[in-house]
Amino acid sequence: MQGHSHYVPKLGIAKWVDARLPLPRLVYDSFVAYPVPKNLNYFWTFGGILSIMLVVQIITGVVLAMHYTPHVDMAFNSIEHIMRDVNYGWLIRYLHANGASMFFIAVYIHMLRGLYYGSYKAPREVLWILGVIIYLLMMATGFLGYVLPWGQMSLWGAVVITNLFSAIPLVGPTVVEFLWGGYSVDNPTLNRFFSLHFLLPFMIAGVVVLHVWALHVTGQNNPTGVEVKDVKKDTIPFTPYATIKDAFGLSVFFLMYMYFVFFQPNYLGHAVNYVPGDPMVTPAHIVPEWYYLPFYAILRAITFDINLLIFTIPAQLGGVIAMFAAILVLAFLPWLDTSRVKSSNYRPLHRQFFWAFVAVCVLLGWLGSKPPEGIFPLLSLTLTGLYFAYFLIVLPLLGLFETPNTLPASIADSVLGKGSAPVTAGAVSSPETKG
Repeated sequence: MQGHSHYVPKLGIAKWVDARLPLPRLVYDSFVAYPVPKNLNYFWTFGGILSIMLVVQIITGVVLAMHYTPHVDMAFNSIEHIMRDVNYGWLIRYLHANGASMFFIAVYIHMLRGLYYGSYKAPREVLWILGVIIYLLMMATGFLGYVLPWGQMSLWGAVVITNLFSAIPLVGPTVVEFLWGGYSVDNPTLNRFFSLHFLLPFMIAGVVVLHVWALHVTGQNNPTGVEVKDVKKDTIPFTPYATIKDAFGLSVFFLMYMYFVFFQPNYLGHAVNYVPGDPMVTPAHIVPEWYYLPFYAILRAITFDINLLIFTIPAQLGGVIAMFAAILVLAFLPWLDTSRVKSSNYRPLHRQFFWAFVAVCVLLGWLGSKPPEGIFPLLSLTLTGLYFAYFLIVLPLLGLFETPNTLPASIADSVLGKGSAPVTAGAVSSPETKG
C-alpha cells in the first residue's frame, strides 16, 4: 500500500520545514492521501475510536493525578475531594472511569472484527501480535487503575489478583512480595500501582504507533479478505471518505459514552467500592470489572489438580495458566487458522463456529459474575474447554475440511457486484498482490 509521496508543500515555510523535518508530509501520506479499500464498513471505524479514547484516558488521567493522593489513609477521601471540591472533578472522574469501559467495548468489537474477517492472517501477523500486546497492556492498566480508589472491591481485588502470582513455582512468593512492597497489600502496593497506572498508558501509546506503522506497511484488510490488486480501482483516499465515516462512527459511539457519563455514571461499577477499603472485612462476593469476567471465569474453572506423567499442576496454578493462556492463544491465531480464505463472509461453516464462540465468551462473562458454587464451576469448566477448542481444534481443522464460497475477483468487483474468482492460495493471501 505504500508508494511515492505526492505531497507538495506550497508555502515557503512549509517547504523549509519539509526539507528538515517532513512531519506535514508524514501526516499527509498517512491520513490524507493514504489509500484504503473502498468496501470498508463501519466496523473499521473502531481503530480510530480507540485512538481517540486513548487520548481521552490519558488527558483525564493526568488531570486526576494532579488531585489524587496515593496513600491508603487518604486515597478514598481524595477521590471524594475530586468529586465534590475540584471544579468539574465529577465530570473528569466519570469520563475516566466510564472511558475505561468504553475503551474495552471498542477493543472487543475491534478484536471480534479481526477474528471474523481474518485480519490476523498474512501479511498482517505482526500487526495482529502488536494488537494483542496492546490488549495485555490495557488489561494491566485497567486493573491497576481500579485499585486506586481504595474502596472495598479495589482493595480485595488487589489482594485476590496479586495472590495469583504466588502459584508460580519457585519465584511466586518473591514476585508477590515485590508487587506488594512488603508482606501484605498496603501503602507501598498502592504507590506501586499508581506509578504503573500512570506509566502504562504512555507505553500503550508507543505500541499503538507501531501498530499503526505496521498497518500502513501491509495495508488494511477488508470485508472480502481480497488484497488490493489495483490501487486506482480498489482504493479511495483516506480523506475525506474514511475520515467522514470515522467521524460519524465516533459521534455515535460518543453518544453512548456520554449517556453513561451523564445518566448512568456508576452503572458499570460496583456499589461496594463506595465503602472505604477495610483489610479486616472481606466482601461477600469479590468480582473484577465486567471486561475481565470471562477470564475470571476461566481462572475459577480449574478446581482440581492436573496430574501429568512426571508432575502435578496444583489447581491454583492450573487456573492461572488457563487464564493467561486464554489471552496468549490469540497471538498464535495467524498459525492456528489454516484456511486460505480470510473473511468469514465466504466461510459459511466458520461463520457458525464464530458466533458460537462469541456466545461462549458472553456466557463466560456471565459465569464470572456468579459465585463459584452449585453448577457454576461445572459450566465454567465446560465453556473453558469450548473456548480453547475453538482455537486449538476448530480453526486448524476447518481450514482442511471447509469448502469456502467463491471469492470476488477484486475489491472493485465486490463493490460493483461483478464476477468472482476461484479460491486459490495465490488469489487469497499472497502478499505480492498488494497495491
